[in-house]
Amino acid sequence: MADSGTVLVLTGAFDPTADLVVEELNRRAVPVFRADTAWFPSRLALAAGLDGNGWHGTLATNHRSLDLATVRAVYYRRPTPCEFPASMPPEARAVAVAEARRGFGGILSALPARWLPPPGRAADAEYKPLQLRVAAECGLRVPRTLITNRPQEAREFADRICGPVVYKPFTPIRGTVDGQSMAVYATLLRPGDIGHPSIATTAHLFQEWVPKAYEVRLTAVGRRIFAAEIHATSVAARTDWRSDYDNLTYRVCSPPADVTAGVHRVLDRLGLPYGAFDFVVTPSGEWTFLEVNPNGQYGFVEQATGLPITAAVCDHLEGVTA
Repeated sequence: MADSGTVLVLTGAFDPTADLVVEELNRRAVPVFRADTAWFPSRLALAAGLDGNGWHGTLATNHRSLDLATVRAVYYRRPTPCEFPASMPPEARAVAVAEARRGFGGILSALPARWLPPPGRAADAEYKPLQLRVAAECGLRVPRTLITNRPQEAREFADRICGPVVYKPFTPIRGTVDGQSMAVYATLLRPGDIGHPSIATTAHLFQEWVPKAYEVRLTAVGRRIFAAEIHATSVAARTDWRSDYDNLTYRVCSPPADVTAGVHRVLDRLGLPYGAFDFVVTPSGEWTFLEVNPNGQYGFVEQATGLPITAAVCDHLEGVTA
């Protein structure tokens, strides 16, 4: 049975994944209020009071108003930080940012609503060292991994692996260099790169290279699992498929029972209702966990395969039990 009320969608102006969810909720005649936290305080006003029955009040733009008491669920996708005037002195800006986070953000977190995902738990789960440990404890195979800022440790790790080693950034790294957009993806290291002095500048993550027959993007929504094989047809995509979407093909698949059970345990341990999991499947058919994104995109998989992931997300937000 579905709950009644409004779904609050918090995300940036350009978010194709959120667009899919909003479109489906509209089709279901579920009220939606979409906003970006960047609109606060100049384009989004908050007024909330506390009485014996919790917080009551409104979020309002120049065109729409949301009664906080009607919020049944919050889809916390990719909102951007609150924006303040460029003319504001740095000291005042720092205070305003902190107050907005604890006041405006605090009201949102105090809503007795279903969150996908809960922001605090999602933030914790984004730490790769944590998710790798939890995955291993939950019975999933994980690659041998080293995190270090010592070049000698990296060299010794590569010697122990006795095979290819890959470097991975902890977070997406994108920017502009000489006017061109650049991104850092997983990189197979050459022997001369291992132990490079630049490793000393910050933390680096190194893993053994796992032989690939193909990769799998497994999207879990509650207890529902949607898995698709990702087959790469270029050198770049075979190293990191995110670097070359044009040379990927997809096929729906069913994960082994032990992998499905491990995925559910990981989500339970991390306190997440949703996760976009990446696996490598070796030529012998063994599944190896790479990472889980607590708010990962899924639209490209749904578009290629027809897997009903948007419907599952909306079921969760709407309070529909499978």
